[in-house]
Amino acid sequence: MNDAKARRAHPPGAAWVVLPTYDEAPNLAAIVDAVRGALAGAPEALRVLVVDDDSPDGTGAIADRLAAEHAAVEVLHRTRKEGLGPAYVAGFDHALRCGAGYVIEMDADFSHDPADLPRLLAAARDGADVVIGSRYVTGGGVRDWSPLRRVVSRAGCGYARSILRVPVRDLTAGLKCFRAQALHALGYQDVRSRAYGFQIEVTYRALRHGQNVVEVPIVFGNRRLGRSKMSGRIALEAAWRVPAMRWSRGRPVRRRTVGLRRSQSRAGWR
Repeated sequence: MNDAKARRAHPPGAAWVVLPTYDEAPNLAAIVDAVRGALAGAPEALRVLVVDDDSPDGTGAIADRLAAEHAAVEVLHRTRKEGLGPAYVAGFDHALRCGAGYVIEMDADFSHDPADLPRLLAAARDGADVVIGSRYVTGGGVRDWSPLRRVVSRAGCGYARSILRVPVRDLTAGLKCFRAQALHALGYQDVRSRAYGFQIEVTYRALRHGQNVVEVPIVFGNRRLGRSKMSGRIALEAAWRVPAMRWSRGRPVRRRTVGLRRSQSRAGWR
C-alpha cells in the first residue's frame, strides 16, 4: 500500500487525537511527533488530526508536510478562524465519520503533556465515557503560572461549578478523551460556546446525559512557544454562557460521575 492509500485507510476503533491550530508553526511538528511517540504502544491504531483555521504563519503548510510524511497524520483545513469550539466540532465530525473508537482533544502548544495521553485512554478503555485531564484533583496541578493566573483559573472553575451544581473540579480543562459512543450521545454538534466555554459545555452535556465522567490528575504548563489565544472577550463569553447552560431546557444532571479517590496519584487511575 502506498502512502496516499495508507492515509485514506481508517481502521475502525482507532484513537484520534484532534489538535486545533491557529499560528502554531513553532510547535506543530514537535507536538505531532510527541503524540505519536506517547501512544506508540497503545493497542488501538492512532490517527492525529490537525484542524487548522487558515493560520497566517504557515501552520497549515507544515501540517500538510507532516501528513505527507506520516500515514497516521491528517489535516482538516478551515477557511477562516471561527474559534476553538467550531474547530473541535469539525474535528469530532471527521473522526467519528472515519470510525473512531476514542477521540482525544488537546492543545497543540505543549501546555498538555503528551505523556499523559496513555492514562486518559486507559481510563476510557476501562469504562469511563469522558476522561478529563484535571489540574484540580489530588495529584494534579499547574507549572510556571503567575499567582494572578492561578487565582483567575481557580475562580473560573469555582464559578462554573457553583452555577452548574456539578462535582467536576476542572470544568475548564482542555485535555479530554471521549469514547466515540459517548461523544455521539452528548450532542456535541449542538454546543453553542465558540471559545473556552466549549470545554465547560461539553462536560456539562455529558453529565446531563448521565455519562461517567472521570478526572485524571495532570500537571498543566505554559505553552512552549508562540502567544496565548486567551483574551478578555473569550473569558466573558465563557462567563455569560455558564448561566445559559444552567437554565437551558433539557435533562437534569444525573449524578453518575466517577471521581478519583484522594489516595490516587498522577501515576495511575483505577
